[in-house]
Amino acid sequence: MRRVNDIVLVHGAFADGSGWMGVYRILKERGYAISVVGHSNLGMEEDVAATQRVLNRIKGPVVLVGHSYGGAIITKAGMAANVAALVFVSAFAPDKNESLGAVLATAPHDPLAGFLPPDQGFVWYDKAKFREGFCADVPEDIAGFMADTQIPILAEAFGYVHGEPAWRHKPSWYCVATQDHSIPPDTERFFGQRMNAKITEIDGSHVIYMSHPDIVADVIAEAAENGLG
Repeated sequence: MRRVNDIVLVHGAFADGSGWMGVYRILKERGYAISVVGHSNLGMEEDVAATQRVLNRIKGPVVLVGHSYGGAIITKAGMAANVAALVFVSAFAPDKNESLGAVLATAPHDPLAGFLPPDQGFVWYDKAKFREGFCADVPEDIAGFMADTQIPILAEAFGYVHGEPAWRHKPSWYCVATQDHSIPPDTERFFGQRMNAKITEIDGSHVIYMSHPDIVADVIAEAAENGLG
């Protein structure tokens, strides 16, 4: 069976591509070609366009991976013809006519979640809750740095109404973070089950791709080995 050799990684809100370093190193050592999308968190259309620019530079099939808000991005960008498989990592996976805000509104309130009300059109994550709510299983100094360097997300991204999802057309894998306080684990399980994904549960925080890069890399590699059928 021919494996997919190219992997594209998409970060989520409040973050940048550097969080993928651990996963990147593992997959590079296994011989994969890796690209990391550096989108702006400036709204779905702009962030999908940034992802598409990376996809357009790759000639062969791709495994497209998204964390958190990045899952919403790959749900749209994954319709590209060269995307062979999708991997969602503690990620949103909206269906047609859904918005991220509406999905979050249906879940029980988690007092550890740190989403702040919009400020000048952008949503920030409360620094006082950043480690416990977002990245409890990374070292304290790294969590502090992440909080201080966070990239806010355009509030309109939570109201964006999605179209036809790529996961209805591409084989998909889903990593559930069982200790997530930003996207409820049960919501993640629902996403994975709805898309009929191969689901892997990982005992970790919202940033399991940072705290458990080996397990996440294994899931991505499995998608690469099986994405072409």
